[in-house]
Order: sequence, then C-alpha cells, then structure tokens
Amino acid sequence: MNIVLIPTRTDNTLELFKAGDVLTVNGEDFDFSQIGEGDSLPSSAITSTWFIGDQTRVDGHLVLTMFLPNPWNYSHEQAFPVPLIGVPDGPVVFPAPLPEPLTVAAPENIE
Repeated sequence: MNIVLIPTRTDNTLELFKAGDVLTVNGEDFDFSQIGEGDSLPSSAITSTWFIGDQTRVDGHLVLTMFLPNPWNYSHEQAFPVPLIGVPDGPVVFPAPLPEPLTVAAPENIE
C-alpha cells in the first residue's frame, strides 16, 4: 500500500492502522480488497472525508490519496510530505509537528 498525503491545516487528528488491504481510519475500517489491478474507486464512494481523488491499484499496490492534518505547529515534513511507499501492516507513522514552545510563568511580586 502506498499513501499519497495532501497536507491541510486543521486541528483534527488522523490515526491509521493497516492490515493487508484494510485501512482503519480513526477506528473505522475501510476494505479496499475489491479494487482490482487498474481499477479505481472515487473518493465520493467512500464514507470518509479523509480520502481525496481516486483510490487505485497499480502494479499490485493500492495507491490511496488522503488528507494529512497539519496542526498550528506543523513541520516542514508535514507541509511537504513525501508519499508513504510500501506501508507495512500496523500503525501508520506520519511526519511529526514541531515541538510546542515552552511557556515560562512570570514570577509573582518581584520587589
């Protein structure tokens, strides 16, 4: 499975888990095993707003295109993600955001 990521600025979260041709998106299973070689499935046929464009199978590999949510502290890797090629079974790992800045509390009553 290959996943093409389209970055979008949102505070929503995305958790993916891959098991063969089944992709679990935020706890909801999507079985793509019926997509044959050269076939495509439009995102309008999928009951999830995370998918965009046609989902296809090329050279035996599913090619899915999905939105990648970018938080306010998104990293360069999130803003310009590379496709995830040959995604193994298990949790799908995305690029990480930048660390949140440290906040320092103002001292009280300095005399």
